[in-house]
Amino acid sequence: MSPKTFFITGANSGFGLAIATAAIEAGHKVIGTIRSEASRDRLSKTLPTLHPVLCDVTDFDRIPDVVQQAEEEHGPVGVLINNAGYGHEGVLEESPIEEMRRQFDVNVFGAVAVAKAFLPRFRERRRGFIVNVTSMGGMITMPGIAYYCGSKFALQGISEVMRSEMAPFGVHVTTLCPGSFRTDWAGRSMIRTERSIADYDSLFDPIREARQAVSGKQLGNPQKLAAAVLTLIEFDNPPPQLLLGSDALRHVTARIERLQHEIDAWKALTVSTDG
Repeated sequence: MSPKTFFITGANSGFGLAIATAAIEAGHKVIGTIRSEASRDRLSKTLPTLHPVLCDVTDFDRIPDVVQQAEEEHGPVGVLINNAGYGHEGVLEESPIEEMRRQFDVNVFGAVAVAKAFLPRFRERRRGFIVNVTSMGGMITMPGIAYYCGSKFALQGISEVMRSEMAPFGVHVTTLCPGSFRTDWAGRSMIRTERSIADYDSLFDPIREARQAVSGKQLGNPQKLAAAVLTLIEFDNPPPQLLLGSDALRHVTARIERLQHEIDAWKALTVSTDG
C-alpha cells in the first residue's frame, strides 16, 4: 500500500475519526476538517499527527481556498473522504422545511462543494479517489427519516454521475453505504423534530424508541469500516457503491427484490405508453 494524502471531512468523530485513525496507522498523511477550536484541541490529543483544518462544509465560498491551502501546505491530495454529515429524524408532516434545508446543505451541498473543489485538481493530475459517504438510507427508506434519506438518495445519484464524468480521467468515485454502526449518528449527532400529531404515534413512536435503545449497540464496527475503506482505495476498478454491514446487505437486497416484483407486476401498463 503506497502512502497517500487523505482529505477527510468531519474528521473529529464517527466514521471520519475511524478512517483518519486507520489511515495514519497505515502510514498515510491525513488532513481532516473540524468545525471548532475545541474540536481541534481534542483531535490534537487523539491524533497528534493529523493535520486539522477549520472548515464548515456549508461555508461553500470558502471551500476552494481551504482545499488550495491544504494542497500548498501538504502536497497533492490523493483520496477525498466526503464524510461530514448528520441525521435528521422526524415525521415528514411534523418536520419544518428549514430542517430539510439544513439537512441538504450539509449532506448534499456541502459534500458536492468539497468534491467540486477537488475535481479540477484530480482531473488535471489524471488520478484521485473520491469516497462519498452516503448510507443504506440512500438506497432504502423507512418512516421518520425522510429528510435524511432524501439527502442520501440525492448524493447517491450525484455520485453516480460524478463517477461517469470523471472515469475518463482516471478518477474513481465510490459511494460508501453503511448500515447501522456504533457511531453518534442516532445519538448526540441526530437532530430530532418534536412530536406534535397524535395520528402518527402508533407508527413512529416505536421506531424512535427502538432507534434510541440500540444507539451505541449496533452491530457495525467503525474500525472495521475504516479497514474496508483502506482496502477499497487500493482497487483499480472499485464499485460504484459499496454496502457495508449485514443489515445494509439485507435491507437493500430486499428492496431490489420488491422493486423487481413491482416492475414485473406493472409491466403491461408501463409499456402501454409507447407509440
